[in-house]
Amino acid sequence: MYSYGDHPSGWWYALGIISMILFWGVLVLAIAAAVRHLDRGRQGRSSPGRPAPPTAEQLLADRFARGEIDADEYCQRLDTLRQARHPAATGARS
Repeated sequence: MYSYGDHPSGWWYALGIISMILFWGVLVLAIAAAVRHLDRGRQGRSSPGRPAPPTAEQLLADRFARGEIDADEYCQRLDTLRQARHPAATGARS
């Protein structure tokens, strides 16, 4: 533990090696954490996490496209949806 003349003992060498490994390990982890944090912030602005759920009109159009309902039923249900959204508007459709 004591130095031998002008030279440090083996414990000082071991302590120096361990502290150098810890220093570089902490530095690498800090850089990796900073990159992940900055990348997560950039991804949040450019692309949303989840797409918005389809609206009732989109679901109705999908059912019509698959042939589950006919054109008359599609128009009736679409009018009903639009009237529910805008109750002041009359149901007159061109």
